[in-house]
Amino acid sequence: MTNLKTLKKQVAPFEKGTTKESILQLINTVIPFIILWVLAYQSLSVSYWLALVPMVIAAGFLTRIFIIFHDCTHYNFFKSRRTNRIVGTAMGVLTLFPFDQWGHDHTVHHATSGNLDKRGTGDIWTLTVDEYKAAPLKLRLAYRFYRNPIVMFVLGPIWVFLIKNRFNRKNARKKERKNTYLVNVLIAAAAAIMCVTVGWQQFLIVQGSIFMISGAAGIWLFYVQHTFEDSYFEEDKEWEYVLAAVEGSSYYKLPKVLQFLTGNIGYHHIHHLSPRVPNYRLEETHNSIPELQHVPTITLATSLTSLKFRLWDEDRKNFVSFREVKSLPKTSISTQAKPEL
Repeated sequence: MTNLKTLKKQVAPFEKGTTKESILQLINTVIPFIILWVLAYQSLSVSYWLALVPMVIAAGFLTRIFIIFHDCTHYNFFKSRRTNRIVGTAMGVLTLFPFDQWGHDHTVHHATSGNLDKRGTGDIWTLTVDEYKAAPLKLRLAYRFYRNPIVMFVLGPIWVFLIKNRFNRKNARKKERKNTYLVNVLIAAAAAIMCVTVGWQQFLIVQGSIFMISGAAGIWLFYVQHTFEDSYFEEDKEWEYVLAAVEGSSYYKLPKVLQFLTGNIGYHHIHHLSPRVPNYRLEETHNSIPELQHVPTITLATSLTSLKFRLWDEDRKNFVSFREVKSLPKTSISTQAKPEL
């Protein structure tokens, strides 16, 4: 790839969204979600399997709601910082994410993605081959458990969204702590109102199903856009922000319907290159800058191969499976042991 140093300048003109487009996206996302939720609730009187159809679609719109939340934490969805906070906090209630806490961790993720010396905040637990070979049995078993697809995509949403997000991180500032408490109170109030209105069993069935589907989809998107064979990981002294963005974040080429429901987040290389670009301008940015079209690209079919990637091989500069690592010699090296999602 050429002109790496000028890429950020080329992207700059696309960093400005419009209030009109942002409001339109709120309308065509939140309103369909509410309609589908009501439809799913009404369908329960006939059959859960009938209700599952609108629930699956609603899960897609909840994923899209998360992208709006995500953009608000980058303060790129509205021009007003205050409006971003208000809308972002509201979207956080729907997606079970505290605005300030997640915004902090996600900012660290952007600043350290692909940096082997700065793993552990806002990312997926990833060990190198050498670290895994040197790790004690207990840690290797914990790592294998964590990287199991059932744990990551089924138990993962329950742990991250329902449990981890309810507590403040260590050393969080007062403003961040208060925002977490506020979101928790609003979530509890909203759940109580819904339980009284539609019945607690119906609420748990509908919202629980939507939550599990969208939660698994969300973690999958985050996982696959950084876990592909020829990704990018370097030690701090060799790490470069632009390379980490365009080589360590994939272009997930999805069908148009899924691209819509995922808020264009498949253009992840552009998002990492410039978090200031609102989601509804990511495709335009990609199509306007030739250099950004020659990046690691995965499709719905090829992305499934990412499930076998478990460890980063620093020598070969690619991900490998547990099976592949068996033939490699054991080394002695410190291990990055903190798991995050």
